[in-house]
Amino acid sequence: MVLAAGADPDNEGSPDSGANRTLQAYHDLRALILSGHYEPDSRLTESGLTTQLQVSRGTIRSVLARLAQEGYVTTEANRSARTRSFSVDEAIEILETRAVLESALAAKAAERATEADIAAMTETCKRMWDLQVPGGREEYWNLNRKFHEQVKRAARQATLTRFVDSLLYPLVMQQYRDADRRANPRTDSVREHEAILAAIVTHNPESAAAAMRHHLSSARRALQLNFPTSDDQRDLRKG
Repeated sequence: MVLAAGADPDNEGSPDSGANRTLQAYHDLRALILSGHYEPDSRLTESGLTTQLQVSRGTIRSVLARLAQEGYVTTEANRSARTRSFSVDEAIEILETRAVLESALAAKAAERATEADIAAMTETCKRMWDLQVPGGREEYWNLNRKFHEQVKRAARQATLTRFVDSLLYPLVMQQYRDADRRANPRTDSVREHEAILAAIVTHNPESAAAAMRHHLSSARRALQLNFPTSDDQRDLRKG
């Protein structure tokens, strides 16, 4: 990644150059957070980010304010921030919301997918099977993200896509996936992706929505099985 740079971080120059530098710093820091460069609940300081991104403290403050508004970080009183950390209950809510929205996207993809869209998704599913081996976990998750992005693109529905992208789902999965140290992904996960693809190939919106809903519900159940919610823990105490 090429980070934003300037000859003098404290010299903002023209208003346009300052705005461009702020936007670039925002995209750079957001990409670092989404990539897992920082652990959940990591402290981000103005001084450290100024050095890392090569921009002024004023620019960093603007960037952190925007990221806090969008939910990527939480701000602190001493001009620092922390990357988001999600409780199990928060994670479950995000997964439930994602299931509703992505099911609608899958239905639209079934209506609108082109031959090129279908070919790309088919290739992704084939590669997923190849990674059902020890050591294939990380690349499998990359392909999983790629498949869902391909469904979004095939749907060609900008409003739904914006809502899905606002859910911070990548941060949730990064936090809980890294805490789950199973060597291999669920075998059923590939079959679930293939069921979504089959419904899109046959241009069946209802089946595509149902297949996506089942797939994401399986992911939610897997998370609950490994990380009990507060309701689950209360039930255990009562028992």
